[in-house]
Amino acid sequence: MASPRQSSKVESDEHALRLAVLIDADNAQAAVIKGLLAEIARFGEATVRRIYGDFTAPTSASWKKVLQQYAIKPVQQFAYSTGKNATDSTLIIDAMDLLYTRKFDGFCLVTSDSDFTGLAMRLREEGLTVLGFGEKKTPDAFRNACHKFVFTEVLRASATTEPAGAASKAKSGQKAVSPQTPAEAADHKLEFPKQFVLTALEQSSDDAGWANLATFGSYLNKLQPDFDPRLYGYKKLSNLVKDRTDLFVTKERKAPGSNQKVLYVRAK
Repeated sequence: MASPRQSSKVESDEHALRLAVLIDADNAQAAVIKGLLAEIARFGEATVRRIYGDFTAPTSASWKKVLQQYAIKPVQQFAYSTGKNATDSTLIIDAMDLLYTRKFDGFCLVTSDSDFTGLAMRLREEGLTVLGFGEKKTPDAFRNACHKFVFTEVLRASATTEPAGAASKAKSGQKAVSPQTPAEAADHKLEFPKQFVLTALEQSSDDAGWANLATFGSYLNKLQPDFDPRLYGYKKLSNLVKDRTDLFVTKERKAPGSNQKVLYVRAK
């Protein structure tokens, strides 16, 4: 589980994390790079951007087209022998070198390879935030070793679709939520983990059953780093809890010492 200090780093807008972005070209798709960097920008500044692979190979052709456009430094690694992944070793060595500079608040590991589980755990032991990005095939071991794991399928070009319940609201004259769900996520929408979410809400709520939405979201990610509302048809957690009136009740409160309103949620 993430420590309170690390979680506050990820969620806070007051401090932009200095992040080292390391991409495994053998296990990541160039088609997601725009969405990937936009997602990383939500957490902090991509101070270092490096990608590792054999860029003389035909399989890396798609990456070569975007490296200059997005200012990503390629680290060439020839395949010296069959069956041995020299790319993994080079990425891990670079990560440790960057770690010992003490210049970074966290690392973004872009890969679907479970071989980086040990690296993620080592970086966490040093008190750094670890953000993972990979496809749905990524093994649980690597997902759970990260503070937050994002499926790259939801980062592809998006298209506006309606989540379950939105169509019926539109018919009844109510205002429908348009969360601009990525098309890829909509095509492979997962079954909503009702019991898990309600249990997390109970654990993060006060004595009256109400939970600050930010606290609720943070607790969800502590329990399950790859939890993402976009997998269930919603752009944000706030869209999800507002739309799922069968499960949640929401209300806004004024933040102490401020005129800003904060969303609170409880189980119905």
